[in-house]
Amino acid sequence: MIITRKSLSRRALLRGFGTAVALPFLDSMSPALAAAKKAPVRMAFLYVPNGIIMKDWTPSEEGAGYKLSKTLEPLAAYREKMLVLSGLDQHNGNSLGDGAGDHARAGASWLTGVHPKKTLGADIHAGISADQVAAKEIGKFTTLPSMELGLEDNKLVGGCDSGYSCAYSNTICWSSPTTPLPSEINPRAVFERLFGDGETTDPAARTQLAKQDRSILDFVRADAARLGMGLGAGDKRKLSEYLDAVREIEIRIQKLEKQDPNAVMLPSIDRPAGIPPTFEEHINLMFDLMAIAFQADLTRVITLMIGREGGNRTYRNIGVPDAHHGLSHHFNDESKISRLQKIDQHHVAQLAAFLGKLQATKDGEGTLLDNSMIMYGSSLSDGNRHEHVDLPAILAGGGGGRFHGGRHVKYKKGTPMTNLFLSMMDAAGVEPEKIGDSTGRVEHLSNI
Repeated sequence: MIITRKSLSRRALLRGFGTAVALPFLDSMSPALAAAKKAPVRMAFLYVPNGIIMKDWTPSEEGAGYKLSKTLEPLAAYREKMLVLSGLDQHNGNSLGDGAGDHARAGASWLTGVHPKKTLGADIHAGISADQVAAKEIGKFTTLPSMELGLEDNKLVGGCDSGYSCAYSNTICWSSPTTPLPSEINPRAVFERLFGDGETTDPAARTQLAKQDRSILDFVRADAARLGMGLGAGDKRKLSEYLDAVREIEIRIQKLEKQDPNAVMLPSIDRPAGIPPTFEEHINLMFDLMAIAFQADLTRVITLMIGREGGNRTYRNIGVPDAHHGLSHHFNDESKISRLQKIDQHHVAQLAAFLGKLQATKDGEGTLLDNSMIMYGSSLSDGNRHEHVDLPAILAGGGGGRFHGGRHVKYKKGTPMTNLFLSMMDAAGVEPEKIGDSTGRVEHLSNI
């Protein structure tokens, strides 16, 4: 057998008429006899709104011997792959003399660590968010520097909370102090951004593509067959599994688009048109798209707003018909607290499903979960009292071997949440001096 140092380009694509599909990381992308290329580190920030029932969230024990709390029980299979973090604050979510508007300040401050300017006009002002700090550095290595996703209405104009612009409540991403980034809520648009934009803007070509009721994979099938002939057995399996996953997502989107929206009971009174009819279908499609984007290294930075601050989604599938935000002001009513805990746990169950997708996907010498940092949390702890201290936070994934899970870490009171983001940036090779109100890095993310 002759061994050469030839390898498949990391930027290789499957090409077809007017479209191209990125490839996952294959063994043949590392030259023979050369050192294996280290898989990149990805990061995702998942935001939940309206606070958490903290007594059912926070483990009573610290360290490795902690027991999962009631709300965190769906994460049992990933206990050793995640850190539960307590004691982190977002001081700039507080009023600081500006009066009401905690939901707007929560959304605006979570990733920025900056107190937003109270205004309903165009003179909005916050800070650069942690995801965009990362995207400006590691985004140069991928097709898409970052992706901003959501599941609810994302308008950025008008007023949404006590004299604050909707820009503060409806996004957590800011590319500059005056530039909020809207989140994409339609899975079809996300799919087309990842796979279906093609290599040409020629109207005739795109019209021809649109008229053909075919999968985008049909257009690249010949190229996939050609590429497969030169791959080893392991790479052939990876390629087949990856293309199957892309096709399965595409089929689900097509089926959802053909459904009669009048035949399905929508779970939210303000759900926009053109997206899946249930919360569960919607978030699972988004998580599948996120996993595929990471697998193909199309982007290494993603944010997902599971809900917008002050949002009033209902969760009838789990027996909670109450509007979420209204229910969060429970005034210590135990029946309302019980229903809120069900929402919290339901959100965590969706997180567990996403972690499962990442854990099941091979990536380099490990899995996508091993090479990712998945930050899950909120900028409100007690939603009833609008508290921005001791916030709920989970950091899942190995961060490329830099983090070690299986522990509940409690930080000193008053530790800025942005200190955690600085440590995450370091793990991704970004190493900024400061984010918002950060005062340094956090410790204890490894077991050393």
